[in-house]
Amino acid sequence: MPHRCHDRSRGVHGIRYPDFRGPNGVWTRDPGAERRSDINSYLNDRQVREQTWRARVEHPGWQAHPNPAHTALVDLERSGKLSSIITQNIDGLHQKAGSDPARVIELHGTMFETVCLSCSDRRDMRRALDRVRAGETDPPCEVCGGILKSATVSFGQSLDPLVLDKARVEAVFCDVLLVAGSSLTVQPAAGLVGLAASSGASVVVCNASETPYDDAAAAVLRGPLGEVLPDLVGSVRPD
Repeated sequence: MPHRCHDRSRGVHGIRYPDFRGPNGVWTRDPGAERRSDINSYLNDRQVREQTWRARVEHPGWQAHPNPAHTALVDLERSGKLSSIITQNIDGLHQKAGSDPARVIELHGTMFETVCLSCSDRRDMRRALDRVRAGETDPPCEVCGGILKSATVSFGQSLDPLVLDKARVEAVFCDVLLVAGSSLTVQPAAGLVGLAASSGASVVVCNASETPYDDAAAAVLRGPLGEVLPDLVGSVRPD
């Protein structure tokens, strides 16, 4: 029976990505981070772009490593039980853990590429970061001179419709939707759970806190993903 995993796992080998607006959230501790995450501020304020490029050079994701939750999903995939991973993460840890890149649907894009906001040219992020280290504070597109940013979805930007459509197809045709580490409060990603459930899928929610979809789930598992997912996957037997 094919499974889909709708993932927003946060723990990465000692690095934990905090929320945005909570008491210890990124934006609470650093109000400037909210402007750096907003597409309109990024487009209209060169200083915001320069701050963002400095932050990209030091982003903790460059040192992140997969944790047991990521490897558990690799094991599930290799057992023939996992058809795809729909993730809001941008850190590429599923691929680094060994998941088939063709099975990973990155709703919010990837931090490992740049995209030009004028001509849509995409390149390896390392090229741009090398230019920043060499002294360029706001490196322009090498093709047209337009504004570069990471190939991720900022606040104020829409998801790529082709990527979202692919995720919706996976949600409609899955038998089981495993939700891992998501509060299920951000749309349109959270709506994939309701879409899967209304199409006949069983929903399993693995999250440390309550979600709006707990009542609709066939099972709800609490606890750290690095413990819960390996235990869950270990209980799944090949057909």
